Amino acid sequence: MDIAALVAWIVTALGGAVLLARWLGGGGLRRQGAGTTRFPAPVVFGHFLLAAAGLVVWIVYLAADRDALAWTGLVLLVVVALLGFTLFARWIPVRRTTPGDAESTPAERHLPVPVVAAHGLLGATTLVLVLLAVLGVGS
Repeated sequence: MDIAALVAWIVTALGGAVLLARWLGGGGLRRQGAGTTRFPAPVVFGHFLLAAAGLVVWIVYLAADRDALAWTGLVLLVVVALLGFTLFARWIPVRRTTPGDAESTPAERHLPVPVVAAHGLLGATTLVLVLLAVLGVGS
């Protein structure tokens, strides 16, 4: 279960990196003050950095086999999931609106629906696998 969680986490992180790059490429940071993004930069980067930190903690847990590290990874992942739900909830209304001109279109409008969906599903899968691993199911 530990390795399955690691693989799911890495694949989820790759999808997240694609989404972050698309958001940045669409002007996500430049539009913070202009009010043309619904994604606050601290939430975006908090989601990304905590997910990366949790992944590192999980890798160290796999190497050291310390239960405290596994629980730390789970707690970080729960916070990451909450931030991810926040971003998803802010993304839905943007996807439902018709795009305007390039300057008024929010950066998150450039996020591909299949990648968002896969990232969310893989993130949920990762959370379940980490929880099962921490609880000792399947070991």
